[in-house]
Amino acid sequence: MIIYVNSAAGRDGCGTRERPYRRINDAAKVAMPGDEVIVAPGVYREYVDPVNGGEDDKRIVYRSEKPLGAVITGAEPVRDWENLRGSLWRVRIPNSVFGSYNPYTTYVYGDWYFAGRTKHTGCVYLNDRMLYEAASLEECEKGQVYPCSWVPEESVYKWYSEQDGDHTVIYANFQGADPNCENVEINVRRECFFPSKTGRNCITVSGFVICKAATTWAPPAAFQDGMIGPHWSRGWIIEDCEIYGSKCAGISLGKYLDPDNDHYFTFKHVKSPTQMERDAVCRGQFHGWTRSRIGSHIIRRNNIHHCEQGGIIGRMGGVFSLIEDNHIHHINNMMELGGAEISGIKMHAAIDVVMRRNHIHHCTMGIWCDWEAQGTRISQNLLHDNQRPPFAEILKGGMMSQDIFVEVSHGPTLIDNNILLSEASVRLSSQGVAMVHNLICGSFTAVGGGTGPRYTPYHMPHNTEVMGFMTFLHGDDRFYNNIFVQKWPAGDVTVLSDSDSSQSFSENRECGTHVMDGYPTWEEWIAMFDMDNDTPNMRGLAPAHESKLPVWCAGNVYLGGAKPWEKEKDFLRDDSSEVRVELTEKDGKPFLDTNVCTLVGAYRAGLITSDVLGKAFEPEERFENSDGTGIVFDSDYFGSHRGLRIMPGPFADGDPTLPLWS
Repeated sequence: MIIYVNSAAGRDGCGTRERPYRRINDAAKVAMPGDEVIVAPGVYREYVDPVNGGEDDKRIVYRSEKPLGAVITGAEPVRDWENLRGSLWRVRIPNSVFGSYNPYTTYVYGDWYFAGRTKHTGCVYLNDRMLYEAASLEECEKGQVYPCSWVPEESVYKWYSEQDGDHTVIYANFQGADPNCENVEINVRRECFFPSKTGRNCITVSGFVICKAATTWAPPAAFQDGMIGPHWSRGWIIEDCEIYGSKCAGISLGKYLDPDNDHYFTFKHVKSPTQMERDAVCRGQFHGWTRSRIGSHIIRRNNIHHCEQGGIIGRMGGVFSLIEDNHIHHINNMMELGGAEISGIKMHAAIDVVMRRNHIHHCTMGIWCDWEAQGTRISQNLLHDNQRPPFAEILKGGMMSQDIFVEVSHGPTLIDNNILLSEASVRLSSQGVAMVHNLICGSFTAVGGGTGPRYTPYHMPHNTEVMGFMTFLHGDDRFYNNIFVQKWPAGDVTVLSDSDSSQSFSENRECGTHVMDGYPTWEEWIAMFDMDNDTPNMRGLAPAHESKLPVWCAGNVYLGGAKPWEKEKDFLRDDSSEVRVELTEKDGKPFLDTNVCTLVGAYRAGLITSDVLGKAFEPEERFENSDGTGIVFDSDYFGSHRGLRIMPGPFADGDPTLPLWS
């Protein structure tokens, strides 16, 4: 059955073409498996709470009749502002408007949040621009530049709120604009399209603009909401949408509400943060975290931008998902929020998740795979400008920046055929990572550190069932057929600790695999386990069991001063030739102006396959597809065939002339 919705209809109807519903949520109350909800262009100021889910062969589809014509928003317009003086305006909002959730009394705060309890989940928008929250009325009126902002010229637009009886009073500095003549909105809803109950499976949301919701801080051991998300369900498709303006998360693929483990550290303190995360994993299994019930979502062709925690976030609920062809950009550029859940994509337990062909830029960090990045594949993505601009001060509690962060995972995590152009390419607080056929212009950081004695889980291959827990030995990493370019200054930089800004440390900015110096080869490592008798000395092998794991390197190219691993034998190094790697734009599309393939010349490498990569040490799982079949790396960044003579890097046919993303 087709159900019709049109906000411009003369009056409420029954969902037929002739008498459509005026609200999407009215359709969401009655839509059944196999139904399609067609939504006419218009602005829908409502919260859509699907009552039913679909089935594998009978999805429930919500479709904007005109692509990006239907807008679902968590905001309401405000047109009765009173001018107090100069650029300072005031409006009084009855608290009854907000119901049980007032975003102007609810703080962005909780576990893993480091920037202090100062910002509310609500916001004020001027012509779709989020204003900056001031700490006082005086600060609001002054309207000075916020020094941590990545967009300082926008940071002079301020708002401030206070409670007066049964009203929320909002002040705003619009810098000379008349808010009664402009499009000014405030948040009144927490989510836009998000089922209140779990287990609403097989829903498609296609072609909508979804924006301006007062979402909450969403760490891994807490309820994780977003403006849109499946809420602990299976088989959603979110496609061809524009998603922007969330105070925290745009799309959530994350956790349900578990009252006994919700912001546990914030409220109880008595268990360590790592322990409550281990609890979250095991409690998730008790609550149905299996392949047949959770995950397997598709997030594709969306434009996700200007969200202040993350574009896509999720703890456990995103397993076995495909995230492809999305444009994710300008995430956390206001720099009002600081904590360990901020990234373009931030996934905990991205088991068998494929992230491919995404364009991710101008984010605090690009992709962050935290815990259990087992079977995760990051492929054919373009990442650049994921770094703090030099004029912006460091926010207390703000995150370090890089294109990809793999943290406390045992692997196998596969990173192949990507273009990584930011100052720091990969933060490797992990083990069991393979990097194959990438163009890498930034440094590796946190190699061999940043994990502490953190016992984290690994799983039965291609399943959620926990196989064991272990801390990190480091190593077990593979680097094949990459091109490393020292594009950025090579000197170490000083960065502040994310959770304690009084502490700082030096961070590597030299490009190359030299950061693995000191790690053994396979032959050196396995020799430690040789025994001369049939009775293994378990205690005697303790030093071997606690030693660094081996590293494999071959077929890599090092240009412009990039440095190889001390034990690498098969590689090309050219420190004398001038290397060029510049991102340009033509007709709104990114191109790469480079001579890297020219400098590679006649040097060729071997064909890499799953058999070459082998198994990650701890889970004893191959670097392979989620169905257990092997991978042959015979296709490049564009999908072109590599042929018999394998050129290192992500381009099979020489320096690229095609747009990198479109």
